Amino acid sequence: MNTIDPRITVGVDGSAGSTAALAWAAKTASLRHLQLRIVHGLQLTSLYYGGGLPGAGAGALFDAIQADGERIIADARGLATSIDKDLVITTELPNAPHVPMLIDESRHARMLVVGRSGAGGFTGMLVGATAATVASHAHSPVALIRGREDTSMVPDSGPVVVGVDGSANSEPALGVAFEEASLRGVPLVAVHAWNDVTYEDTHGTARILTQPETLEEGEQRLMAERLAGWREKYPDVEVRPLLVRDRPRHMLLEASETAQLVVVGSHGRGGFTGMLLGSTSQALVQHARCPVLVVRPERKA
Repeated sequence: MNTIDPRITVGVDGSAGSTAALAWAAKTASLRHLQLRIVHGLQLTSLYYGGGLPGAGAGALFDAIQADGERIIADARGLATSIDKDLVITTELPNAPHVPMLIDESRHARMLVVGRSGAGGFTGMLVGATAATVASHAHSPVALIRGREDTSMVPDSGPVVVGVDGSANSEPALGVAFEEASLRGVPLVAVHAWNDVTYEDTHGTARILTQPETLEEGEQRLMAERLAGWREKYPDVEVRPLLVRDRPRHMLLEASETAQLVVVGSHGRGGFTGMLLGSTSQALVQHARCPVLVVRPERKA
């Protein structure tokens, strides 16, 4: 069984996206009174070709990469300390591929934080399949730090937004979202987007016509049931339900434009056990205008 330490782990590489992720992680660790662990992957083994890296300068190159990694870690520690001088900070500089390293780090963390893009040891960190791999296979919630308009300007105001789809997979995300809203002292916007049921036939997509009023009443009940227990646990959180007939990804992406954090499950209603990110989570990872916190269902022992 994995031992969960009281820490938030952040991957750094010296890029602007990484720096934004580090600052967000340090502020979150301070808010939660948790330790901060800073990691940077050297990936020296990737320099080898065939039987090894030829040439007498190999040792000097390795030393330069090691020194650069140590500088990145030192700069990251300095920034984190400037945010909260009382933070308990640990660092790690392993020679390992970044994705397996981060997934392994997530086994012992309350939360794993990574930036929207990277350089050096985290090249392309949040581009396409790499982001999905980390968020899909991590053992802890994964915060993917995105800024407004694809910049490193991460918002620090606005509500927390959570996607509610009525599935068991969304329940852990709801709990995390209520906790985040409570800690930050901001409202929680609970978004439940629904469509009439569709199915595929030989001529394309057909829609099952049902009384819209009947469907909406059922969705309202589902929303109220999912929120009820969490409202009781977090009475300090102002909840703003938002029920709309639309595609979930569209509404959550729109909500991310004014939110400081969007929380979603790794996959929702209709998802398959063991699958990678669902389409909604995948869209948010790549296009949201604020940090996205992806929460996987608790794994069974």
